[in-house]
Amino acid sequence: MSNLNKTLGLDQIGLNNVSKIHRNLNVDNLIDEILKNKEGVISSTGAPIVDTGKFTGRSPKDKYIVDEPSSNSQIWWGQVNQKIDEKVFDELFSKIVDYYNSDQNDTYMFDGYAGFDPKYSINVRILAKRAWQAHFVHNMFIRPESKDLDNFSPDFTIINASDVKNENFKEHGMNSESFVIFHMAKKIAIIGGTEYAGEMKKGIFSVLHYLLPQSGVLSMHCSANVAEDGENSAIFFGLSGTGKTTLSTDPKRPLIGDDEHGWSNDGIFNFEGGCYAKTINLNPENEPDIFNAIKRGALLENVVYDPETMVVDYSDGSKTENTRVSYPLNFIDNSIYGQGKPAMSNHPKTIIFLTCDAYGVIPPVSKLTSEQAMYHFISGYTAKVAGTERGITEPTATFSPCFGGPFLTLHPLRYAELLKEKMNNFEVPAYLVNTGWVGASAQSGAKRISLPLTRKMIHSILDGTIEESEFELDPYFGVKVPKNLNEISEDLLIPVNAWKDKNEYDKIAKTLVGKFNENFSKYNIDDVDIINAGPRIKA
Repeated sequence: MSNLNKTLGLDQIGLNNVSKIHRNLNVDNLIDEILKNKEGVISSTGAPIVDTGKFTGRSPKDKYIVDEPSSNSQIWWGQVNQKIDEKVFDELFSKIVDYYNSDQNDTYMFDGYAGFDPKYSINVRILAKRAWQAHFVHNMFIRPESKDLDNFSPDFTIINASDVKNENFKEHGMNSESFVIFHMAKKIAIIGGTEYAGEMKKGIFSVLHYLLPQSGVLSMHCSANVAEDGENSAIFFGLSGTGKTTLSTDPKRPLIGDDEHGWSNDGIFNFEGGCYAKTINLNPENEPDIFNAIKRGALLENVVYDPETMVVDYSDGSKTENTRVSYPLNFIDNSIYGQGKPAMSNHPKTIIFLTCDAYGVIPPVSKLTSEQAMYHFISGYTAKVAGTERGITEPTATFSPCFGGPFLTLHPLRYAELLKEKMNNFEVPAYLVNTGWVGASAQSGAKRISLPLTRKMIHSILDGTIEESEFELDPYFGVKVPKNLNEISEDLLIPVNAWKDKNEYDKIAKTLVGKFNENFSKYNIDDVDIINAGPRIKA
């Protein structure tokens, strides 16, 4: 047995003969390893470029949680969290252990943290056989000081064996040769058959979604920023295409984080030490922070580049539309971490739910009660627009519970109850902002609400001036809508006024309300207050 294997405690999980372990290499060494192993090339900006193979995104149908006594009564079982027998896990775990013990290629280890609040952070250990995967987790998790590694003991371990496939998947009742399996009692996850690094990032997110609510901490799929004086923080929930990243990236408000946060009784904190941004159609004018972060230390995935100049063509989605870059959080100059502070803040002063309503009936901005906030949080609504995906010819409602359904491990109501508790205890208001259409559906050819106009509404929420408005109740969604706001026309603020054809407005509003009600019924929630806070079809 290697002394290093024993010193690091790998022998306790059967890794007795892992050779050539590189632990917590710095960026320069990681890049050298990527090039040495021929895993990637260097772009014109100095950031390595890698391809993630067959999988250019997560594989949700291949994610499983072991059905074992310590956790099975807690897990929200279903399509998101598929049950798998412990015997299957043990068989595949043994296969991965044998692979690591016998493979002569180098092994890369990262030890670090998830969560900036030391009260609630967990020690994360990740083993990989690709140097670029080690680079990815080095970017995405919180990097420890060298002195902190002396007595490091992991709270959760991911063993990534992307070369290992499960040929017996049909016999095991699984969906493919690939697998991402979590064993909550053993505090281990194993990955096989997919190189996509996002499985590791979101895997730890799923673990935090399991652990933190049991300690009274709300785990959230959201972005967060703060005023320049460190006060008046805000959290932004929203699915892809709603403007979550764009609207939380504000030159006058430092970023806390762009994706994953916790809300404890002490305040909010970022889970991550990095950002994982989409790069398709990236340009320096619209997203300068992300564009400028793509330098040595960042890591590009699946982008197309000129082989002579090594300049990346961000408009080219021929490999995938899900082209990505990961980079340390301090690569964003206007961030809390970039200013040398932990990515944390006091309790938020504002909660903003973002939706892109392609039906054109949800108000551009409205205020929610705590029960309405629970309802819309559980619903997690936005709408896909015709032409954005193959086969979509009209607005299509999309719902993702808690604005992060694929990563939830507990029932959505658990998170919503924590949200209501935090809102009430710390007197935090919630607002719903529609960044899509109003007065007509997207299908009509009307223009989407402009970004500058949406920013005005966001700023009125953040500076409190929205509370000076006179409000009226929306007839279908029951939310409080401002009748006047920063000289924005009432004809825009009140959807029914914005529609020329009032009968068409009623028809489409009733259609969308029906979709909300149908979706909400799936969660088997019997809390009358929450149900009554949802939209209703009026007589």
